[in-house]
Amino acid sequence: MSFTRRQFLWVVGTGSVLAGIQCASQRDPARRDAASPEEIADLVLRRLRQRGADYGDVRVCTYRYQEIHAENRSLKRLADNEHSGFGVRALVRGAWGFAASPVHAAAAAEQIADLAFDIAVASSMLRSDPVALVPEEAHRDTWTSSFEQDPFAVPLDHKCELVLGVIDKMLSVDGVTRAHGGMNFDHERKLFASTEGSLIHQEIVRTEPYYRAFATAGGDTQSRSLESYPLNIGFEHIAQCGYLEHAERVAREAVEKVSAAEGPAGVRKDLILTPSHLWLTMHESVGHPTELDRVLGYEANFAGTSFATPDLLGTLQYGSPIVNLVADRTTPHARGTVAYDDEGVKTTQWDIVRNGILVGYGTNRETATRLGMPRSTACAHADSWRSIPIIRIPNIMLEPKGRDAPTLDEMIADTRDGILIDGSGSSSIDQQRRNFQFGGDAFWEIRDGKRTRMLKNVTYHAMTTDFWGACDAIGGEAEFRLYGTRHCGKGEPSQSAQMSTGAPPARFRGIEVGGSEA
Repeated sequence: MSFTRRQFLWVVGTGSVLAGIQCASQRDPARRDAASPEEIADLVLRRLRQRGADYGDVRVCTYRYQEIHAENRSLKRLADNEHSGFGVRALVRGAWGFAASPVHAAAAAEQIADLAFDIAVASSMLRSDPVALVPEEAHRDTWTSSFEQDPFAVPLDHKCELVLGVIDKMLSVDGVTRAHGGMNFDHERKLFASTEGSLIHQEIVRTEPYYRAFATAGGDTQSRSLESYPLNIGFEHIAQCGYLEHAERVAREAVEKVSAAEGPAGVRKDLILTPSHLWLTMHESVGHPTELDRVLGYEANFAGTSFATPDLLGTLQYGSPIVNLVADRTTPHARGTVAYDDEGVKTTQWDIVRNGILVGYGTNRETATRLGMPRSTACAHADSWRSIPIIRIPNIMLEPKGRDAPTLDEMIADTRDGILIDGSGSSSIDQQRRNFQFGGDAFWEIRDGKRTRMLKNVTYHAMTTDFWGACDAIGGEAEFRLYGTRHCGKGEPSQSAQMSTGAPPARFRGIEVGGSEA
C-alpha cells in the first residue's frame, strides 16, 4: 500500500530500525469508526499474522499528566494534559519495524500494522545480524499499582494551597531570597498484546512533590531542596513525605549553607553518603553501565557505552565484598515498578553485583539472546505510545546489612576525618562510565566522630570500581530509603524514563574531594 508525505512522518532510527508515526489529530470519541484498545490490539495482531510476521506486539496507551509549579508566592504553571495512541512492533526476517498513531480507529490499526511490517522488511535489507528473542510465556493479566488516594480526584485548589503554603513557609525564614516548588502527578493506562498470546492491562499512578529554597549572602547564592522523590503512589505521598513539615528546616539549611565554609580541595576524605545522595551515584555508576545495550555497543547516547563488558561477567571486582547491588522491578511504590515490561515480560529481581563481583545486567528479549540467557530481565520500556521500547535502568537497590549494621550516627562516630553528604547535585561521568564526579545538596564536616560545621561546593572524584571498592560500611533496613528520578534520558530520538534507587547510608574510605564553583 502507498502513503502520501502528508499522511506519515518517517523517522530513521538506530540499529537499522525505521519508524513511522502517523500525523493525525488526537482521538475523537465521536468518530463513527472509533475502536476500543482491545479492538485495536485484535485488528493489529490479526493483520500482522496475515502478513506473515515472525512476531508482533502492540501497546495501546493513555497518559495523563498534571503539574502545579509556583515561584515565590505566585503560581507559574498549571498543566493537566492527556494523550493517547498505539504503537506497533513487527519482527520480520530478523529485523524490527515500528509505527504508531494517535487515531483509535479500525482503519488506522490495519494501516499501522502494515506500515510496521513494511518497515521491518526494509530494515531487514540493512541488517546483517538477525534479531532473535528469548522465549517468554504468554500472560493474560490485569495489574494496578497500589495507592490510597487518587491524586487526580483531589481538588486543584487544595493542591495549589499546599504548594503556595510550603513556599510561604520557606520565604518566611530570614535570609531566604527565593523559593519554588510544586507537585507532579501521572496516570498511565496501558494495554499490551502480542502474537504470542499475551494480553496485559496495567495502570500506574505516580506522585512527585518537590521544592527548593535559595539564600543569598556575600555575592553568593546557595540552595537546599526537599529530600523527597517521585514514587508510584497516590496523593498520600504528600503527607507521608512531610511536605509541609520540612519546609522551614530546608529553608534554614539554605541560609546556613550560603555562609558555610568552602569545601576542601585536593585531599582525600572518608565520605558518608545518605540515601538521598547515593541514589544518583548508583544510578550513573551502576544502573547505566549495566544496561546490556550499552555494554554491547548498541547504545551510546548520553554518556556512551560501558566498561562492564561481558568478558568481565563473574570476575570483575566491581566493589568491596560487602557490596550487593540488586536490580528490581517489583518493590511496591518504586518508580520503575510494573508487573510486566513493554515486551510483556513478567518483572522480577536479580543481582547486578553480589559480594562485590559483577554478575548481571538489565536486558530485553533481544539482548538476552546475545548472552545466552534463558529469559529477559524485563527492562524494556517506552516513554510513550509513539516510542519504541528500549532497555531502561530498573530500580537499583544497595542491599542493607543485617542485625549488626551500623546506623548513620554510628558511622559518624566511627569516622575521624570525613564529610557527610545529603541530597543530589551535579554529576559528570565519562563515555565508558569509569571515571566520575558528583556534587551534592548539603554537606557537613565530620571531625573525630562528630558532625560539625556545614560546608558548601563539595565535589568528589573516583573511578567506579575504586569508589565501590572503598565501601566499608552499609546501614541497615531501618534507614533504607527509596529515591530516584522521573527524567532519565536515553536514546535517539531521546526518551525519558523513571526509576527508583534505594539504599541505606553508606561509608566510602579515602575518596578524592575537590572544591567546585558549580
